[in-house]
Amino acid sequence: MMANAWLLLTAFVYLALLFGIAYRTDRFRESGKSWINNANVYSLSLAVYCTAWTFYGSVGLAASQGFMFLPIYLGPTLLALLWSGVLRKIIRIAKRYALTSLADFLSVRYGNATFLGGLVTFVAFVGILPYISLQIKAIGFGFELLVEAPDQLSTGSTSDSTTFFVTLVLVAFTILFGVRHLDATERHEGMVAAIAFESLIKLVAFLACGVFVVYGVYNGFADLFQKASAFPELAQLWTLGHDGEYEEWFFLNLLAMLAILLLPRQFQVAVVENVNERHVDRASWLFPLYLLLINIFVLPIALAGRLEFPDGQIDADTFMLTLPVHLENGWIAWLVFLGGLSAATSMIVVESVALSNMICNSLVMPILIRIPFVNLKEGKGLNRVLLFIRRASVALVLFTSYAYFQTVSSAYSLVSIGLISFLAVAQFAPALLGGLYWRNGNRTGALLGLSTGFAVWAYTLPFGQMIQAGWFEASLLTEGPGGIDWLRPIALFGFEGAKPIVQATFWSLLLNTLAYVGGSLLTTPSRLERQQARLFVGAMSFSEHSNSLQTWQGTATPIQLQRLLERFLGKDHTRQALARYATSHHTSFADLLAADVAEAGLIQHTEKLLSGSIGSVSARIMVASVVEEEPLGMDAVMDLLDATQQAIAYGQQLEEKSKELQKVTDDLQSANLRLQELDRLKDDFISTITHELRTPLTSIRAFSEILHDTPGLPEEKQREFLGIIIKESERLTRLIGQILDFEKLESGKMDWNPQPLELQALCEDALASLGQLLRDQQIRVETHFPETAVQVEGDYDRLLQVLLNLLSNAVKFCPKQAGRIEVSVKRLEEHAEIRVKDNGIGIPEKERNAVFEKFRQVQSTNEGKPAGTGLGLSISKNIVEHHGGTIGVAPGSEYGAIFFFTIPLLPETPALPNLQGGYVPEDPDR
Repeated sequence: MMANAWLLLTAFVYLALLFGIAYRTDRFRESGKSWINNANVYSLSLAVYCTAWTFYGSVGLAASQGFMFLPIYLGPTLLALLWSGVLRKIIRIAKRYALTSLADFLSVRYGNATFLGGLVTFVAFVGILPYISLQIKAIGFGFELLVEAPDQLSTGSTSDSTTFFVTLVLVAFTILFGVRHLDATERHEGMVAAIAFESLIKLVAFLACGVFVVYGVYNGFADLFQKASAFPELAQLWTLGHDGEYEEWFFLNLLAMLAILLLPRQFQVAVVENVNERHVDRASWLFPLYLLLINIFVLPIALAGRLEFPDGQIDADTFMLTLPVHLENGWIAWLVFLGGLSAATSMIVVESVALSNMICNSLVMPILIRIPFVNLKEGKGLNRVLLFIRRASVALVLFTSYAYFQTVSSAYSLVSIGLISFLAVAQFAPALLGGLYWRNGNRTGALLGLSTGFAVWAYTLPFGQMIQAGWFEASLLTEGPGGIDWLRPIALFGFEGAKPIVQATFWSLLLNTLAYVGGSLLTTPSRLERQQARLFVGAMSFSEHSNSLQTWQGTATPIQLQRLLERFLGKDHTRQALARYATSHHTSFADLLAADVAEAGLIQHTEKLLSGSIGSVSARIMVASVVEEEPLGMDAVMDLLDATQQAIAYGQQLEEKSKELQKVTDDLQSANLRLQELDRLKDDFISTITHELRTPLTSIRAFSEILHDTPGLPEEKQREFLGIIIKESERLTRLIGQILDFEKLESGKMDWNPQPLELQALCEDALASLGQLLRDQQIRVETHFPETAVQVEGDYDRLLQVLLNLLSNAVKFCPKQAGRIEVSVKRLEEHAEIRVKDNGIGIPEKERNAVFEKFRQVQSTNEGKPAGTGLGLSISKNIVEHHGGTIGVAPGSEYGAIFFFTIPLLPETPALPNLQGGYVPEDPDR
């Protein structure tokens, strides 16, 4: 047996090594580089999934149930095949909103629901306690097994003093390791590097023990299995088909698939700590390979343990340690102890850090913000308060886990304890997956589903364990509360014959899902929920490098933002963060703070920095406390568009609706004056749409009255006036069409009709439609088409709308009688490109991205603001992106606008002949 002092020294040296790795990684990061920006490190950090349960408990389960340990690892392996879609989507959303936990994620998805975030945190806290107690138990019996003889610990139990000492050390180590300071990005690169190192240690330790047992004690796999087959009770361990095993196999696979996404520590390393979402691609095969390697020797070690300890007095969960100790191989025992220590400490550190973040951001901060006398908006030194809250949360988590271990879990196997936590976090699945892929999912459904599932989980598993531990009368298990047989926790609703974990999984997830779907269908979500649903479901259509979608239209001074950050991050971290922002935006720190008004990007950056410290919902509240924001968003604009559509549809009420629209315009202008003329673009839109609607209507009414009041008007004048009425009606129709298209695109109700089409023919049709206009303006058009047809799949009418919009803009800004427009089609590697070039006023470089914003128009210095709503290019951008393409303004557009858009090519486009040449509008009088 190893000396107590030697074992303690080994453990502390190893923990010091981990701390050194973390410290050096953090220092390296401060220099602007990153050791963890590596797909291999990311994949190894995901192996925090393999805890003491994997290291000890899998062998224990295999010793009694054979291959039944495999579903815990097959589930994540199967889900890894879908990571490129599911996990990357979660990562992209989390980065866009600076989300720091699963509670934060669900809270933002369902309309910044602080109560939902608090409920998620509570469920995670209660559900993970058994799992952390499992790690404390594993470290405790690992230490005592190496100090005392195995037969003195035959049940795998540990003394109170050992586990309490382990808990104290873990509290201190976790605080030093993961909560040393507040990180504005809430990423812990040092922790991730150390976790990746620990993943290697526990893999090497497991493989070393397996090789020692299989090839050192026995003569290979064949010899071991041959000797085990002599015992019928061992031979059945590598067969399936016993009663209930298929059902258990299925549900354990399901639980493991959900756990790899929903365990707080997995969300932390897979999502929050992710540096590059492309690392997911390698992790999708490297992580399953890791799981395969660490499970190769599970069953052989279990069989060897059963052969070496046939009397069953040694707890199978301890076989990993008792075998090398029993066979007197101290080095393997020492290495296994380090492997088990790595498995347990890595889980405890990451899980505790993740839970402390959730407790601080989703439970404590929302409460503190609402307490008037706390006054977070003006408080000083809040970074120290937040640090204290997180450190206290770590202590709360670990000491509560220790109490659970002492009162409930000490008598249960490692696997049975772990499965309880797996099912607890599985309750997040309907709300998370529904939030990612179902727009109709709402806050009410999420709250109902999670509450129902958690209640069923608590009743069937923890409550059942408490009954068995003697906290309640044993008759509750055999007869049910009040003698109601179908309410027995181990056979809820009469589900007889199944193991507790199977029936608990079935009922909790079924009722959770039904409550989520029913609650969502029977209630109406808020506007913010609908907006967030649209953005979350369609997250993959946005670039991974784009900024946060929660934009600010408000004013604040950079000094106000700096002071706000200093209250939560401290002066040094705030200065560093703002200096990096200034450098990335090609300005100095002094110039950044000297500005009278902070740009919207700086406000968003401030919110993102705060999100890492206090959570997204609380961060938005705190930023709103210093930003004078106009309480009008896209919802107000959509209401305005609805009012406009009604005015057009009901012509007899046009005058009344116009007055309402003007009143809204006046109100908006007054509000903007009070708030230093905020939201200029929305004001411009309101003014523009009012003018654009009134002008054709005024003309139509005026000439209609002339025709009505002048019966003897000459026929030539009648035709002239009718022509003007028709022209103005067409103009009004175009305006209405743009508004309707904009509303359909924003609400996702646009009808699409994809079909194969040729781009050259599309260009010819567009030019033919504008032929008369081109002739009237005397604009020359040149086309440059490839010799073979370029085929794509798309909605003909919508793509024609895009091309007509670009050509109409070119005509609008071309000089009359000297205008020139070039239309070209080019085949790229995987896309086709259409380019429209004119010799008009051009577009300055600083406005090239802005022209695609809603209501934005390029203004000529000579002619002022052009006619139109400013929606055309925004609508075109939405149409092109829906087709999987891009649209933009090419370099050199300051000398004449050059617009282009791309559409994915049809695979294996056939080479069809096509005529090319210069298109010149035909003169009808020729």
